[in-house]
Amino acid sequence: MPDLSRRVFLGRLGRASFAVAVLGIAACGDDDASPGDDGAASPATSSPPAADPPATQVPTTTLEQPAEPTTATTEAVAAGVEWQRVSLGFVSAYVLVRGGEAAVVDTGVSGSADDIEAGLGGLGLGWDDVGHVILTHLHGDHIGSVEDVMDRAADAAGYAGEADIPSIPAPRPLVPVGDGDRVFDLDIIATPGHTPGHISVHDPVGGILVAGDALIGEGGGVVGPSAQFSDDMPTALESARKLGALEFEIALFGHGDPVLTGASGLVAALFSD
Repeated sequence: MPDLSRRVFLGRLGRASFAVAVLGIAACGDDDASPGDDGAASPATSSPPAADPPATQVPTTTLEQPAEPTTATTEAVAAGVEWQRVSLGFVSAYVLVRGGEAAVVDTGVSGSADDIEAGLGGLGLGWDDVGHVILTHLHGDHIGSVEDVMDRAADAAGYAGEADIPSIPAPRPLVPVGDGDRVFDLDIIATPGHTPGHISVHDPVGGILVAGDALIGEGGGVVGPSAQFSDDMPTALESARKLGALEFEIALFGHGDPVLTGASGLVAALFSD
C-alpha cells in the first residue's frame, strides 16, 4: 500500500510545526463508560488516576510524508513529534498535530467529541484542521465517539486495522492499515490479539509509541495486554513482544500513565525470561 500521508500533505506543504495531544485513560472493553467530570486538557507530564489493573496480565516491569515536501516540512518530520496529553478521566484518545494539521487517534467513549474539541482548541486548532482519524481497535471505549468526531472533522480520512473495520460504525469508509503503512509520517504497526485488527502507532524519529491496548501503563512501568479483555491472548503477547523490539523512549497507552523514558526497554524486559 502506498504512503497514506501523501494525500493530505500535498495540500499542506507550507506548514512546519508539529505537536501531539493525547487524550485520557479508559477502562478496557467498557462500552458504557463515561468521560471524566472536568474534561480539561492536561500537559504531557500530568498523571490522571491510573486504571484498575486487569484481572490477569503479564507481570509488571518497573524501571525508573509527502511527495516532494518543502524544506520546512522535512525539518519538522526529521525532528520527530511532540505530544500533549489531554485527560478525559479514564478514556484515552490521542490528537497528533503537525504543521497546523491534526490526527485524532481513538475517539474515547460516546460523548467525548466536545473534550477532543477542547483539546484541539487548546492547541489553537479546530475540526477543520483534522486530516486523519486513526482507530487502534474496535472496542467502544476507543471508538465510541467515532461518528461524532468524523462528522465534525468532515475532511478527515479514517484508518483502522482491516479485521476490525466491519465492527466500527464510522460515518464514511475507513482505510485498512497495517505493517508497512504510514499515516501522517508515522508508522502503523499491526498488533493483533487484543482484537483481530488492533494497530499501534510508532514515531521512530521522535521515539514515541502510541500503543492503544496492546500494552498497559501501570505504576510508572509497563504491563502486557489484559487476558480478561483480549480476544486471543497468545497473539496479544506476541504483539507486545513485537513492540518491545522497536526503539522508543516514550510509550502512550489506552489505559495507564505514560512512560516517559526507556519505554521500549521496559517492554522488552517483560519477555526477557
